[in-house]
Amino acid sequence: MNRKTLVLPALVGLLAPVLAACGTSGSGSDGGDAIVVGTTDQFVANSDAPAPFDPAYAYDTGAWNVLRQTVQTLMHVPRGGGQPVPEAASRCTFTDTESESYRCTLRDGLKFSDGKPVTAEDVKFSIERVLNIKSDNGAAGLLANIDTIEVKDDKELVFHLSTPDATFPYKLSTPVAGILSRDAYDGKKLREGFEVNGSGPYTLKAETEGDKLVSAVFTKNPDYKGDLKLRNDKVELRSFPDAATMGRALESGEIDMMARAMSPEQIKALSESPKEGIELKEMPGLEIRYLAFNTKDPAVKDKAVRQAMASVVDRGRIAGKVYGATAEPLYSLIPSSITGHTNSFFNKYGEPSRKKAADLLGDAGIDTPVKLTLHYTTDHYGPGTAKEFAELRDQLNATKLFDVTVQGTEWSKFRPAQKRGDYAVFGLGWFPDFPDPDNYIAPFLDADNFLNSPYVSTVARNELIPESRRQADRTAAAVPFNKLQDIVATDVPVLPLWQGKQYVAARSDITGVEWTLNSSSDLQLWELARGTA
Repeated sequence: MNRKTLVLPALVGLLAPVLAACGTSGSGSDGGDAIVVGTTDQFVANSDAPAPFDPAYAYDTGAWNVLRQTVQTLMHVPRGGGQPVPEAASRCTFTDTESESYRCTLRDGLKFSDGKPVTAEDVKFSIERVLNIKSDNGAAGLLANIDTIEVKDDKELVFHLSTPDATFPYKLSTPVAGILSRDAYDGKKLREGFEVNGSGPYTLKAETEGDKLVSAVFTKNPDYKGDLKLRNDKVELRSFPDAATMGRALESGEIDMMARAMSPEQIKALSESPKEGIELKEMPGLEIRYLAFNTKDPAVKDKAVRQAMASVVDRGRIAGKVYGATAEPLYSLIPSSITGHTNSFFNKYGEPSRKKAADLLGDAGIDTPVKLTLHYTTDHYGPGTAKEFAELRDQLNATKLFDVTVQGTEWSKFRPAQKRGDYAVFGLGWFPDFPDPDNYIAPFLDADNFLNSPYVSTVARNELIPESRRQADRTAAAVPFNKLQDIVATDVPVLPLWQGKQYVAARSDITGVEWTLNSSSDLQLWELARGTA
């Protein structure tokens, strides 16, 4: 294989949560050895996904966490979660009572990695570039309600929104709103490969094999100016082919931490039989898993088929048999830990029932068994996914109402095929862009959505989603969100399955791990340090 080294401004993989550490004897910023983090995430740049780290294209947790290390945003969510605070900006605020005009002022002295100053024109260019390219990956949908961007001077600009949106500060904290250099990026096309130019906390030296990134070293950016406080000089990310290999590397001391994606078996073993010098910590997670449907495909075009599947799937059995204590059943797109959640699917379908499914199919005149293939990705969500889909297949086939097979595909091929509409039924996971119920609804139901779904609910798009965004007090948006969840349960464009907890395992001399991920699973490598627990 061709093996080469690239020097880039930054990169990362996804860690999944969190180990508590008690104090430290050192700052970790003494120029010593890099803290080494293991991941099973695979980063590929090929013909199907040529620009994995372009903010106009990237829209999965792993790629976004690459961008978070190198590309600044005007706002960011604090390490412990909560409302966004200024990052590249010194101040941002709504200037009206309708949440339609948002003014930001940049910090003094911001520079890109090539030494050029960051200006308000760069911010305008970066965001308009996302909207102009409008990649089919769905990220542009987060910024779709921007009407115009008015530049006041080198440091000040105003976003004029086409509709009120109280969640807009959150959207400016996501990598799709990352600030890019006009000299380094074309305004009309994606930037291919792994290179990223930003003004973030790290630069990157990356090693590749062919079209894959296999190792990355993040080095502190001496010109960084922002809200983040770095506790280390270097963090290395190493990619492993599977969780078992990554686990052995942690035990041997080759790496200091492992997270995404630990297997349920590893989590269980470390919980029940802790290993000396290694600690495991669980924290509440906001990840969800679901089945999604290409509602134009003849196999699932009739919603009675989708409703019948919702009637017989046993979420509790999937969570318990495959994931054990690491997951719990989910009966809505909005997880139970997010304000606004309702058990819409349970309210409509109740406990798994073959009779209810048979009645739905019979009333719709659908011949049984219904032949379906359930598609899943083999290398993106961890080793439990194959077992999960085997359990789904067995549950559906046991009813004799379905004739189901399953098919696994690597992520670099799976995601492009899914967006093209090649799959009638497919499984995906979702880590929120920001911890608000809007981000569990709009990416699935709004125009230019993440799924590239043909499903349309005009009531959801034109009435309920806009209504929910008008509420600055997010608890006041409960009524439209309840209605939106009921629409999903009735039409079943997606079928929620479970929500997960987060875990990370690390060696006991690594500190700051409890802050490495915030509530939205944003990776914050700058929090890690080497010391004594």
